[in-house]
Amino acid sequence: MQYIAFIWTRFDTDADVSMDELARYGEYVQAAGQAGVLRGGSALHPVSAATTIRLRDDEVLMTDGPFVESKEQLSGYVLLECADLDEALAWAARIPGARHGAVEVRPLLLTH
Repeated sequence: MQYIAFIWTRFDTDADVSMDELARYGEYVQAAGQAGVLRGGSALHPVSAATTIRLRDDEVLMTDGPFVESKEQLSGYVLLECADLDEALAWAARIPGARHGAVEVRPLLLTH
């Protein structure tokens, strides 16, 4: 089954990730790839680059910035293919962003 792990990070500014953090992500990607559970993932641009779209009464409303004001931002995701939720949670707990933010794991409803 496939699971997505959303990486939530607290940013006071749109500061870059440290070199140490990037190295930990590189190690994670290598380990998850070698284990055969990594199906994809990416870091995201900061929320200052976001545009939120809503459709109300057939009118498209666009707003620059994030959907909600929050101290934590969605900063990336990892797509995992695991035998069960327990395995997905074990891999999600190894995501470096869990050290200072949060990782939200959800099973995918439909996969192609």
